[in-house]
Amino acid sequence: MAEATSRRTDPAVLVERMLQGDRLALARLITHVENRTAAVPQIMKAVHGRGGASYVVGVTGPPGAGKSTVVDRLTAHLRAEGATVGIVAVDPSSPFTGGAVLGDRIRMQAHALDAGVFIRSMATRGSLGGLARATGEVIKLLLAFGHDWVLVETVGVGQTELDIMKLADTTVVTLVPESGDAIQTMKAGLMEAADVFVVNKADRAGAPALMAELKFTAHLHYASATSAKDIDWEIPVLSVQAQGDVGVRELLTEVRRHRATLERAGALQARRRARLRGELETLLLEALRERVARGLTGGALRAKLDEVVAGDLDPYSAVEAMLPMISLDRA
Repeated sequence: MAEATSRRTDPAVLVERMLQGDRLALARLITHVENRTAAVPQIMKAVHGRGGASYVVGVTGPPGAGKSTVVDRLTAHLRAEGATVGIVAVDPSSPFTGGAVLGDRIRMQAHALDAGVFIRSMATRGSLGGLARATGEVIKLLLAFGHDWVLVETVGVGQTELDIMKLADTTVVTLVPESGDAIQTMKAGLMEAADVFVVNKADRAGAPALMAELKFTAHLHYASATSAKDIDWEIPVLSVQAQGDVGVRELLTEVRRHRATLERAGALQARRRARLRGELETLLLEALRERVARGLTGGALRAKLDEVVAGDLDPYSAVEAMLPMISLDRA
């Protein structure tokens, strides 16, 4: 019995089962990633390079903009076409458990029992970028599973949600008429993050004014940044009423148009290569930080630390002396 249980939970076996279409194995692998277990490197090595034909769409914006409804309706349209969809919904963390405060089944009940849709809620766990630390790895698992599309909904914390542009192929920024004032403080960052703007709940007062402002700002951004862009793309501004499924098909059309533009220019692969480089740099810095932290608990690094704390050595001189002591190889 113990041997059978061990095999069911063995990461290598879970990866094998997940690649064969086992949803429970996928869920357990995501739990490994979220909990940062020792098996994470092994898991990510096993799924590296899989799912290259899939596409990742990020949906971000301020709280209350209707991001969950937009994702829900996009999923319905994709499923009507026969496409499979993986959804990552990044929720606020519970201050008591660290888990997601909201929940996948609560907001997207229509798809909860659909075998062609896999939904996972994740807690931010203190991440300030609108995304959980492990979101990128969860996306890779969903891609390796074979989902045609992966939709990532961020937590909705405003200006700090720009991490999504590091993970998504296309980023949809969702706003509501009430966001007009917030745009003044957020639009610089939003213009860099957005590939498509959506004004949701467009039947409300103030929607035409917000759309006009967004279109004007998007055009100015396009005119001033064309030479620096990797594709010729002016951010479209769409009017949507996601609750009534109005304008969602047009949104999907614009996402596909953006994808085609990226592919035509060779920018999609270039962006994904840049993403891999960024991931490597992040992992390398994390490994180095952990190695330094261990080194400061004893030995030569700790001796230099003690000298700084005692006031016998300045921090800059200490760093110069400590760097040659830090070995980058495991030996």
